[in-house]
Amino acid sequence: MANFVIVGRRLIPREHIAFVEQYDPNANPRFQTSRDFKGRVVMVNRDSILIEETPQAFADANGLRMLPIDKVATNPAVHFRVETFVPAEGFTPAKAYATRLLWRDLDGNDQSRLLLSEPETVLTIAVTGDAPLTTSSPSTTRRGAPRKRARQSGQRVPNP
Repeated sequence: MANFVIVGRRLIPREHIAFVEQYDPNANPRFQTSRDFKGRVVMVNRDSILIEETPQAFADANGLRMLPIDKVATNPAVHFRVETFVPAEGFTPAKAYATRLLWRDLDGNDQSRLLLSEPETVLTIAVTGDAPLTTSSPSTTRRGAPRKRARQSGQRVPNP
């Protein structure tokens, strides 16, 4: 995988991209364009570039990790921190945010984004890169019996 991403005519170093999110053209009605922008690449310094592909398509093409509830894809090359979000006194957000995703820009300044996903989910996907937790447990067999662990010697234990 290349160490840069091509966005339009720009070559962007992979580590300069923080995340990709959905673009809502109705959020800024004064911005008029004939192009059909569907996503926004947000850089670690909070600059952004509009793209004509969906965040999911951009994530799939560039190895980003998708947070499905937020429709935000995070860059595994960026070191993220996760906090539980509690609104400050006097701040009433329009959405039920649960998490603050934090990172440092290239100048060492803290940056963040509020997310709807639960902190554990954000930590699992964005920080550790694990698959999201599901309702079925992978540690049981189809019959519901606990799966036997392989021995340290590397031998596989047959499943009953």
